[in-house]
Amino acid sequence: MSIVSCPACGARNRTEDRGPNLRPVCGRCGATLPAAAGNAHPEEVTDATFAERVLRAGPQPVLVDFWAEWCPPCRRLAPTIDQLAAEAGSRYRVAKLDVQSNPRTAEQYGIQSIPALLIFKNGAVVEQLVGLRPKQEIAARLAAHAR
Repeated sequence: MSIVSCPACGARNRTEDRGPNLRPVCGRCGATLPAAAGNAHPEEVTDATFAERVLRAGPQPVLVDFWAEWCPPCRRLAPTIDQLAAEAGSRYRVAKLDVQSNPRTAEQYGIQSIPALLIFKNGAVVEQLVGLRPKQEIAARLAAHAR
């Protein structure tokens, strides 16, 4: 269990990890709370939440994994994405977007092959990696933008 401050109203909330698809909300205002430090799961984003969670993240880099359940390379990359999320701390954030359930955002960024990893900073794509990549390469690209 951890304590997370609400970015909308500042209230402090007790949270616990209940899996990648369940996001805690603020008890005072109902806003979605950020992932707790050390959370082993990336944040699930959708067409509806993409702008709020990724594009408005400001100078903090956000790694977005564009994936699909039916994609074997995506499933092979998933543990690496989980590890990066667990190691993120406050340096960067990690998110996943299921392209089959959220085609609008995938189309907007020209995703034609998956897995595709896009790094966003200040609302813009600053890096793009397509296909399976080693954790060290992904971490190095993230670190370059986390300065």
